[in-house]
Amino acid sequence: MQARMGNPAMVVPGALQALLALDKATKKTGVSATTLTLVHLRASQINGCGVCVHMHARDLRKSGESDERIDTVAGWRDTPYFTDAERAALALAEAVTRLSDRGEVPDEIYDKAAQHFDEQQLAALIASIALVNLWNRLNITTRQVAGADWS
Repeated sequence: MQARMGNPAMVVPGALQALLALDKATKKTGVSATTLTLVHLRASQINGCGVCVHMHARDLRKSGESDERIDTVAGWRDTPYFTDAERAALALAEAVTRLSDRGEVPDEIYDKAAQHFDEQQLAALIASIALVNLWNRLNITTRQVAGADWS
């Protein structure tokens, strides 16, 4: 496999720094790094982004997450491995990622997430989900290769 071009975030001057700054800001709100990585993995699975699926699963393993949790993110509803807050975040990630299917995030999904995260954390979660969707679209469009070194 070969990429069509370099990753656009690395080709456009200043783009990578902007995306990394948004990621850094979301991590300062108190949403756990594990929750953010789980939602990144789930959105990337939905979008079929091999680069991000590989990276986020690897990051979860490095942070000590169990194989059961990593292996069942796609089927989180049917497993006992996730907290209520993680389930709310995963549902939100799916709804935001699949906006074209419904045209909106259902109130019940948004409200459930709002029960577990304060306003700043919820905003960070939404921004983080949007950011991983952006990364997915950049990677898929340019056919970036999972495991490739982008340096």
